[in-house]
Amino acid sequence: MRLSRYFLPVLKETPSEAQIVSHRYMLRAGMIKQASAGIYSWLPLGFKVLRKIENIVHDEQARAGHIAIQMPTMQSADLWRESGRYDAYGQEMLRMKDRHDRDMLFTPTAEELVTDIFRSHVGSYKDLPLTLYQIQWKFRDEIRPRFGVMRGREFYMKDGYNFDLTKEDALHAYNRHLVTYLRTYERMGLQAIPMRADSGPIGGDNTHEFLVLADTGESEVFYDAQITDLKFGTREIDYDSHAQCQAVLEEFTSRYARTDETHDEALFNEVPEERRRQARGIEVGQIFYFGTKYSEAMGATVADSDGNRVPVHMGSHGIGVSRLVGAIIEASHDDKGIIWPEGVTPFHCGIVNLKQGDEEADGACEALYASLTALGLEPLYDDRNERAGAKFAGMDLIGLPWRITVGPRGLKNGVVELTSRRTGTSEELPPEQAIERIAQIYGRAAV
Repeated sequence: MRLSRYFLPVLKETPSEAQIVSHRYMLRAGMIKQASAGIYSWLPLGFKVLRKIENIVHDEQARAGHIAIQMPTMQSADLWRESGRYDAYGQEMLRMKDRHDRDMLFTPTAEELVTDIFRSHVGSYKDLPLTLYQIQWKFRDEIRPRFGVMRGREFYMKDGYNFDLTKEDALHAYNRHLVTYLRTYERMGLQAIPMRADSGPIGGDNTHEFLVLADTGESEVFYDAQITDLKFGTREIDYDSHAQCQAVLEEFTSRYARTDETHDEALFNEVPEERRRQARGIEVGQIFYFGTKYSEAMGATVADSDGNRVPVHMGSHGIGVSRLVGAIIEASHDDKGIIWPEGVTPFHCGIVNLKQGDEEADGACEALYASLTALGLEPLYDDRNERAGAKFAGMDLIGLPWRITVGPRGLKNGVVELTSRRTGTSEELPPEQAIERIAQIYGRAAV
């Protein structure tokens, strides 16, 4: 993309309503624009990051054998009355009536709706296990929306639902989701720690939240420092293997890690003092096992091998896709702007032309742009007739991981400058070597 043709409405000043880093930088970098309290339009740069995160989530759900569907944002209140949650959910639920005076609601979560789909089409244990998921917009009418996309009223969320014949099978689905989430977050450049948590209005006894450590996190967390040394890495998991999934769960949850809601001071004090940590965390996902809570209430049963009708065991699993955009920025930034991890960056690298209009510099930039594009990469070429300082400041603000700087002086020596946004280090390379380096970073074969 050529910056002169892109819609990137950056702001020089930070809007007064932005209280935390991610909100400030998302507004300044032209990623979002507030439409009303807690509701945002996603502008091109923000929308690209949102889609990158969404695609990683889809990839990892497919790897685990989960099946994507799409449910509506509007639901009938009748389903929620069946489960008993319509009145119990509270004022966060946006309720309304349609023109026929029927009670409706804007989806805050979809356990009832997916259970209705299941009970309408699945009747035998032979059709189990089954996990359905969607990535869809949700709405919760927060009493005080704040912090931009971190605590908005409208948000984009992956919500998945497993249906299993037995508790043992459902707990395997729980473990499998924990594994998929660990891999998902690492692909985004995040370390999200699974912590024992409270189930809230979803219900159930088994639940873990995934939290990213950040000073601006809303949750107070307590954990054993050893847990931050754990990495999922490139290990391959057979998701059908109960033993493998259980082993990963035990590895990542055996050390103390809890939110303030479930914190146990006595247990925490059993951790060696030098390893005890207290910090703030941003919730980016949660998994639940809640047994037959919804299936019994809504008649979601299957025939078992003896022909008896039994309620299925269920769980739900959420990832805050839009919230992750803010969480990544909170975890990865400096005083100049955002620092995107390679897995979610909106553009793979930036190209800065130090002397727009210079024939040699223009030609070198065009060649770089064409070569990178031919590799299936997306460079952002700053071809504007702006001073170099403004171009550098813009690239630092939007946070692309790599920048190639092209100027007449370097070209006389046959080199361009390749700079890492994260470390700030630069090196001079011939243009073809700079292309090869970027290709290697993103796993593309140079041509």
